[in-house]
Amino acid sequence: MYRSIKPIQWIVIPLLAATSSLAAAQDKYPTRPIEFIVPWGPGGGADQVARKSAQLMEKVLKVSLPVINVPGATGQTGLNKMITAQADGYSISVMTGDTFALLTDAGTKWKLDDIVPAAIMTRQPSAFFTVENGPLKTWADVEREAKTRQLKVAITGFGSPDDLTVQYFVRKGMKLVSVPFAKPAERYTAILGGHADILYEQLGDVKSFLEGKQMRPVILFAESRFPLYKDVPAGKELGHNIIINQFRAVIKKAGTDPQRIKVVSGALAKVAAAEDYKAYLREQYADEKSFIPAAGAIAFMNRELATMRKYAPKK
Repeated sequence: MYRSIKPIQWIVIPLLAATSSLAAAQDKYPTRPIEFIVPWGPGGGADQVARKSAQLMEKVLKVSLPVINVPGATGQTGLNKMITAQADGYSISVMTGDTFALLTDAGTKWKLDDIVPAAIMTRQPSAFFTVENGPLKTWADVEREAKTRQLKVAITGFGSPDDLTVQYFVRKGMKLVSVPFAKPAERYTAILGGHADILYEQLGDVKSFLEGKQMRPVILFAESRFPLYKDVPAGKELGHNIIINQFRAVIKKAGTDPQRIKVVSGALAKVAAAEDYKAYLREQYADEKSFIPAAGAIAFMNRELATMRKYAPKK
């Protein structure tokens, strides 16, 4: 009797050990590279924050985070790539205010419930810019010119905060028209090459052009003037209360294990606390208190969406 049971015991024990090891391996996260999708072309603000975050997150998570640029449709092409991937935490994406603003359109195919934010990483003021050596040197010049002829405004895409801001001034009687440029480099240089009269962008994203005296801000969409450009009026002081600050979040697909979201959010918190990242925010003229952890990110996004809906054209 004893001899007949002993072989079974030797079989069962290894099986239990194997099962336990498999469960432990499944619980551990991450164990392989995490794909970091940027739904815009290389060189823009979304690309920069992803690459900076990925570089620092790799030190925390001990896996690589290859950045993949998937531009198109105001960021929706890259977003769709993440949404259609498995909800296993191995695909994350940057969400910009440009793409987020598309939720103001009831016809938008994706919903807020399709994503889960791991953190808000940057918040930046936006502005209208003109070419340095051109005739539009002040906001007063733009207002005067826009009464007599149509001015082209380079934007990220239709339905974006850029477009909402343009449409706001159109309703004020200014002859402005939105011209989308999906590639950041093409958008930034549109006013330099004469393909547009005005650029809507964030100060930090065109810092090199500002320092190189190639373009200038003429109006800042913020509560008050920016310290480095004290001569540039804030829209609020001129009675233009539209303030849709650019934000960039890191998101995952809804349905992802909350524990895996917590791991990524924790890594992003360490990124935000790093001196290297704080220096990056300063270089980008971003709010030094940009970071919002997962727990507060949804509330922030809902407030932003309410603001965007306020200024979205009525249909």
